[in-house]
Amino acid sequence: MQRVKMFTVVLFRNRWKGSFGVYPALTDWTRRRGVHTSATTFEFHEYDKRSGYDTGFEIADTRTERIRLGLKQLKKEIKLWKKEIQEVLISDPILDYRAGEVDVFWRFYEQSSLDHWIVTSDSDHAEGFSKCDLKIGHQGYGLFHGNLCSRVPKDGRIQNSGYCNMLTKRVSKSFQRDSFLDWSPYTHLNLRLRGDGRSYLINIHVSGQFDIMWNDVFTFVLYTRGGPYWQTTRIPFSKFFFASKGRIQDKQAPLPLYRITNFGITVSDKADGPFQLEIDYIGAEFDPTHHEETAYEMYEIQQNYIIGT
Repeated sequence: MQRVKMFTVVLFRNRWKGSFGVYPALTDWTRRRGVHTSATTFEFHEYDKRSGYDTGFEIADTRTERIRLGLKQLKKEIKLWKKEIQEVLISDPILDYRAGEVDVFWRFYEQSSLDHWIVTSDSDHAEGFSKCDLKIGHQGYGLFHGNLCSRVPKDGRIQNSGYCNMLTKRVSKSFQRDSFLDWSPYTHLNLRLRGDGRSYLINIHVSGQFDIMWNDVFTFVLYTRGGPYWQTTRIPFSKFFFASKGRIQDKQAPLPLYRITNFGITVSDKADGPFQLEIDYIGAEFDPTHHEETAYEMYEIQQNYIIGT
């Protein structure tokens, strides 16, 4: 009886092995998961935070090159760590947020201010023919410009095209530790800009810890006036609506201002041609008269409903 049990255990452990002792069934990633193989899992599960897009980081091919890049990055991380220690020792937090005062987060007066931004378009991922760039204009302001093209590549896979985007780098601490922007004391987003009459999308990313939340973003439309005059835009954070992968979600929620990871501006209005958006600053302000958390209805489905046929 004992021999039968031992034979059963050995047979169970080696049931997937081939003639050379390897597991051919485990070489495929989908089979290696083993538990979840349904179509629903493949539809909602995310394999990486970039959803297959290039991360933009410099990757070395040889070990010597990797060591060189690692040492170069180590110097930057140590400087950033020293700066964090100094901020902790100084300990000078903002205790009073007064109405009408704008706290500026990003300004475009110097060339070094562009290092905080990543500019991408559909052509960077072989998904279209749009081109864009972010630079310091002739008058000393940030200039987000380019050419929008909605022509779809004839590859039989892509159905929609035509977007340009500028996005801040992920908020992080020293040694690649993830962090967040805390805008909870503020009520309004404040921008000073000069547009071309187009409509842009303002995106506030709030990526969570789990894969289903990696693409969470709160969006609102930025209407530019066009012409030679500057405009100051105040947008309540309560007006931003919740979306994921470009789809507005049925269940809306207030914008979690305490865990913002990225801020971006996108042009994708399907109007082919050149565009330009001059930006002076991007900031936020506190309005004590504004008490609205979200401007959209919170739908709650009752559980005691009957489905009719």
